[in-house]
Amino acid sequence: MQAAIYERFGDPTEVLVTGERPTPEPGPGEIRVRMTLSPIHNHDLWTIRGTYGYKPVLPAIGGSEAVGVVEAQGADVTVPAIGQRVVVAGVLGAWAESFVAKAASAVPLPDAIDDDTGCQLIAMPLSSLMLLEDLQIGSGQWMIQNAANGAVGKIVAMLAKARGIKVVGLVRRDDGITELAALGVDNVVSTESAGWEDRVRALVGSGSILRAVDSVGGEEGGRLTSLLAEGGMLMSFGAMSNKPLVISSGDLIFRQVSVKGFWGARRMQSTDKVEMGRLIGELVRLAASGELRLTVDERFALTEAAAAAAASDRPGRSGKIAIRGSV
Repeated sequence: MQAAIYERFGDPTEVLVTGERPTPEPGPGEIRVRMTLSPIHNHDLWTIRGTYGYKPVLPAIGGSEAVGVVEAQGADVTVPAIGQRVVVAGVLGAWAESFVAKAASAVPLPDAIDDDTGCQLIAMPLSSLMLLEDLQIGSGQWMIQNAANGAVGKIVAMLAKARGIKVVGLVRRDDGITELAALGVDNVVSTESAGWEDRVRALVGSGSILRAVDSVGGEEGGRLTSLLAEGGMLMSFGAMSNKPLVISSGDLIFRQVSVKGFWGARRMQSTDKVEMGRLIGELVRLAASGELRLTVDERFALTEAAAAAAASDRPGRSGKIAIRGSV
C-alpha cells in the first residue's frame, strides 16, 4: 500500500516521502480501516519534527486521525462491522491507504456527518469539550477566549453556543470577524485597533466574564485576566506565541483571579469509558445536527504529503488541510 513516510525527524516538507509499505493485518481487538480523509494536526507536524512528547520508531507513517471504512476485523471483533464508516483518533500511521486501530476506539458516523467534519471530529473537538467541562461554566454565563479564529477557538465557540454559554472571541485582524460570522460565531472583537478592551466591556454590558481561555501566552494572554470578574479563572490551553504567560500580580492578589493549565492528553487519560462515551456522543449529535461544523480548505493526495504539510503551515487558512486516501 502507499503511505506518507519519514525516515528521519525534521522539517515535514523535507522528510515526508511517498513509499510502499505492507498492508497491516489487524490483531485481536483491532480493525483495519481503509482511509478516506485524514487531517493534518499541529501535533502531527511536531511528531515528524521530533519535538512532540511522543517519538515513534523510525521509519514511521504520519497522521493520527482519519475517517474511513472498516475493511478487516481482528480476532473476536464483531463491531464496528466491515463496511462501517468510522472516525478514529490517536492512531499511528493514518496517512496511508489503510491503517490499524483498536476496534473500541472507532466511532461510527451517521450519513449526516460529511467526511470533512468526520475526519477531524474527535481529537480537537474532544479536547475542546473537556475544556468547557473543566471551566465549570453554565448556560447564560460569559467567557472570553483569544485566537478565536483558530481551530480550537472555532470549536469552543460552537460547542459553547450549543450549551447556551456566551463567548467573547478575540481575533487579531478585523477581517477575522467576518470569517467567524460566516460560521455563525458572533460576539467577536478585533484587537487590531486600540480600545478593544472597552469594546469587550460594552459587549458584555452588565454581565461578568467568569472564565478566560488563553491559547497565545505572553502579554496577550495575560491581558485576559484584566477583563475577568473578581474570582474569575484563566485557563492556559496553549502558547502560540512561544512566550511565557505574563499576568498582572494585581489581578492575582487584589482580584483573586486564579490560573490553571489544561492538557488534553492527560485529561483523556483520567476520563473513564462512560464519561468518554457521553462526550463523544455529544460531539456526534452536534455534528449531525450541523451545530458543529468543521471545514477542510484543501485536500492533497498521499503522493503530495510534503506539499500538504507546507500548506498546513501557511497562515490565513479557514479550515484544515487534509490528505485523501487512494480511490
